[in-house]
Amino acid sequence: MDVRETRVRIDILTVFPQMFSGPLTESIIKRAADKGLVRINVHDIRAYATDRHHTTDDYPYGGGPGMVMKPEPIFAAAEAILASGRTPSAGEEPASPAIILMSPSGRLFNQQVAHELAMESWLILICGHYEGVDERVRQHLVTDELSIGDYVLTGGELPAMVIADAVVRLIPGVLAPESAAEESFARGLLEYPQYTRPQEFRGWSVPDTLLSGHHAEVAKWRRLQSLRQTFDRRPDLLDSAPLTKDEHQFVEKWRAGAGPTE
Repeated sequence: MDVRETRVRIDILTVFPQMFSGPLTESIIKRAADKGLVRINVHDIRAYATDRHHTTDDYPYGGGPGMVMKPEPIFAAAEAILASGRTPSAGEEPASPAIILMSPSGRLFNQQVAHELAMESWLILICGHYEGVDERVRQHLVTDELSIGDYVLTGGELPAMVIADAVVRLIPGVLAPESAAEESFARGLLEYPQYTRPQEFRGWSVPDTLLSGHHAEVAKWRRLQSLRQTFDRRPDLLDSAPLTKDEHQFVEKWRAGAGPTE
C-alpha cells in the first residue's frame, strides 16, 4: 500500500489481532476509513515467527517470572511493513514512520501527544505483552514509547486502541472543526455540561441561559462551567490552561471557598 494514499496510515503489531476487529470497524474510526482519511492495518506478529510453533516469546535471560517477547518476529514484522511503503520518486523523501512501543515505562500519552501523532503521516504501534519485549527492540527499532497511565494492563492492545482513536479524531476532515475545538482538553479545560431534550426531566430543568437564544451569554456560561468543572475535577489542568485575568479571579474565589458561580 502507498502510505500517501491516505492522510494517516496506522499499522498495529500484535499477537492478538482479533481484539481489534470491533474498535477499528465501528463509529468514527470506520467513517474516517470509509472517507479515505485513515488506513489502519493490524498485523499478527506470530505470522513472522519462523519456527513450526510460531513462537513469539521465551524465558528471560537471568531468570525471573513470566515470558519476554522475542526480537526476531517483531523486527521481521516491522521491516516487512516498512518495505511495503512506496519507493520514493526522484526528489521525494522516503516514508519514515514513527515506530511506537506501547510500554508502561513510556512517556505519558495525553492530548498534546495525540496532536503530535496526528501530524505524522504514518504510525507503527507495537503492542508489548507478558513481561515486555526484548530490550533490543527498544534500542534499535522503536522511535518512541508511550503509556496511557500508571496502571497495569495485560498487554499493549488496549493502549494501541486508545491512541489510534485519539489520533484519528484529530485528522482533518474526520470531525467538524467546531466539534474538535469544544471537546475536553482541546482548550486546556474539561468540557462544559451538555443538555438536550426534554427541557424538563423528572423535575430537573435545562439551565435558563441555554434556552435564552443569546449566543454570547451561552458562550460565557459554557466557558464558566468548563472552568468550574476543571476546578472541581482536574484542578491540575489549571496550572497550564490559558486563562484570562477574570478567570484567574474566579479560580482564586473558588479556592477561597466562594460558591460555584460567584
